[in-house]
Amino acid sequence: MNLSQKLSELKVTIPVAAKPVAAYVPAVKVGNLVFVAGQLPLVDGKIPKTGKVSNVVSIEEAKELAKVCALNCLAAINLVSNIEKITKIVRVGGFVNTSAGFIQVPAVINGASEFLIELFGEEIGKHARTAVGVAELPLDAPVEIDMVVEVA
Repeated sequence: MNLSQKLSELKVTIPVAAKPVAAYVPAVKVGNLVFVAGQLPLVDGKIPKTGKVSNVVSIEEAKELAKVCALNCLAAINLVSNIEKITKIVRVGGFVNTSAGFIQVPAVINGASEFLIELFGEEIGKHARTAVGVAELPLDAPVEIDMVVEVA
């Protein structure tokens, strides 16, 4: 099954890449690696739910927003390559907007990781990862994801 078929089976579509909100580009290709800037959970130019995870946004809602961030990362990759050419998800970086003491950051970032493994399979989709709780994120987003992928 190719990637387009898998996306259809999962009932997801790759969105149009979001325009940067500052002085950077969404993705840079160097050799066979694509480095994706941090992507917020923008849907049609808006963040569906803002605020701190556990106080305002539930863990389950944040997991879904992490998946949206991963989709936005794929959209950014399409600007400089083609997601059909991805041979390995190398690294995922996850940031969660939360209060001090919140220790379930990895569970939130699993929303992106599990989606990528489901989409690409274990061999291509499994990746190295960081999951960090932070005091604030741009636009009061609950989560932000960045990524490095290898392309053919």
